[in-house]
Amino acid sequence: MGNFCGSLAPKPTKKRPTKRPLNPPSSANSSKIWTRGRSSRKEKHNAALTQQQILAAAILFQQHHGRDPFDRTSSLRYPKSGSKNTNALPRSSSTRARSLTDPMLQPHQLVAQNVKLEDIETNHFVLVHGGGFGAWCWYKTIALLEEGGYKATAIDLTGSGVHSFDPNRITSLSQYVQPLTDFLEKLAEGEKVILVGHDFGGACIAYAMELFPSRIAKAVFIAAAMLSNGQSTLDMFSHQVGADDLMQQAQTFSYANGNDHPPTAINFEKSLLWDIFFHKSPAKDVALASVSMRPIPFAPILEKLCLSESKYGSIGRFYIETPEDNAIPITLQESMMNKSPPQKVFRLKGADHSPFFSKPQALNKLLVDISKIKTQS
Repeated sequence: MGNFCGSLAPKPTKKRPTKRPLNPPSSANSSKIWTRGRSSRKEKHNAALTQQQILAAAILFQQHHGRDPFDRTSSLRYPKSGSKNTNALPRSSSTRARSLTDPMLQPHQLVAQNVKLEDIETNHFVLVHGGGFGAWCWYKTIALLEEGGYKATAIDLTGSGVHSFDPNRITSLSQYVQPLTDFLEKLAEGEKVILVGHDFGGACIAYAMELFPSRIAKAVFIAAAMLSNGQSTLDMFSHQVGADDLMQQAQTFSYANGNDHPPTAINFEKSLLWDIFFHKSPAKDVALASVSMRPIPFAPILEKLCLSESKYGSIGRFYIETPEDNAIPITLQESMMNKSPPQKVFRLKGADHSPFFSKPQALNKLLVDISKIKTQS
């Protein structure tokens, strides 16, 4: 999702719903995060992706068969010795080998042999996609979790994925998150889940955590908006605005209510999707995303969250960083964690903004590890 600031003033000459590029704002402190433009060679490569590749990716999502070998490299961060920072976030170290030449592990080997699912609080993961994505983006994660004995449910938020609602007609965060809140409301008495949110999905699971704290065992934020009380997603991402920001260049606003009204949705230029979200991901997953991503409703991005310590704050939070992220830079991820520290922070070495594509096995390993952690009371 990324940065959603800039000049939102519509052009007065048009009265019908239109789409127009975002005018990049100027900023004295703007950082040139992305300086590498997409090469013509990459454009030719993506243009050459065949219909068979797209269909193959869709089949993978539906059947969970025939997956490509998944890269599994990850690392977990821990504080430097002798650190005097009392506010430092807790880290975990790992004894796992980090070499890229490690032999490929089968999915069932990623779950430690001594793990007993009956000994953990819940083995049910609920996966919430980010802005523009859908339940389809979790197809590798679902397959790996289920092969490890876990249960995984991916939710299509309103107007996302296969949900047929028009994103331009979404007027509130509650409306956008309703498929998730409906799901949580229907859980059996005493049943709990682990909520996982990616990108804008972080704000969505935070909203659900405030409503259903007794039904959520843990919350995992993956390269996600992890907001504080009274913040909106726009408030957080506005700190990274820059005139040369690739995210700014890629965004176009839809004005379904007319150019004299606020924007109703955000779209992304197809030619820039690879650079922003998927530059470490397999080509076939990029092809799947290019035909599956939908506009992001604008109103929920503006909405400020009301989060309390007694509800939202009572649930153990875990953050998974993506250091090669071009949509939510690592500096912004760390800024969010410093303002609202989670129980533990993990880092996915070499992951882009979409680790469910670029580092699926490593992501699965971290989710399994998190399921075994005792939450702080």
